[in-house]
Amino acid sequence: MTSTTQAPADAKGQIRQANEERILAAAERVFAGAGFSGATMAQIADESGLPKANLHYYFGNKDGLYRAVLARILEDWLAPTHGITPEADPAQAIGGYIRSKMAMSAARPHASKVWANELLHGAPVVRHLLATELRATVRAKAAVIDQWIAEGKMAPVDSTHLFFTLWAATQTYADFDVQVCAVLGRPKLTRADQARATEHVVALLLRGCGLEVLSNK
Repeated sequence: MTSTTQAPADAKGQIRQANEERILAAAERVFAGAGFSGATMAQIADESGLPKANLHYYFGNKDGLYRAVLARILEDWLAPTHGITPEADPAQAIGGYIRSKMAMSAARPHASKVWANELLHGAPVVRHLLATELRATVRAKAAVIDQWIAEGKMAPVDSTHLFFTLWAATQTYADFDVQVCAVLGRPKLTRADQARATEHVVALLLRGCGLEVLSNK
């Protein structure tokens, strides 16, 4: 392939990627508000600002788009676990993962709500992902934490249930933001609120693991 043909191909690929990202982000918001049954491809097209034909071209149908949204959410949530490695500092690795999850809850609350709604309905679409990709990742990262415990780098904890606790603590600020805002007397969480919540969750979980609380400043 010559450079003259490569350039248009690269541009076309970038356009496709950008369109897919717009559609997935829009679908995330629509599915969060209307649920799978209530959402329509027309609504998602309007939200994305792209023709409905584009949605069908890239994802086939609503079911295919919904599956793509869920797969993207899980992929983005698991990406920060890459920092949990045997050679990493436990406080930095676990604290970094918590901060990443809190940041995602703040930036993409609709993603958390779509995921929660799927699980509340028995996980009919993601059950396979839960039993394969998610399970494998948690087992691998829990093994790292068990190694840190054996080496005396942190306090003994149930490494698997630590992840359940971490997910619950971070995602509550997206899934139950109405409750949090009502208690705080806010119409919506401010950046200061989010920063305060992040420092609280990081400190609480790290201390529970017998680790030093590192400042993010």
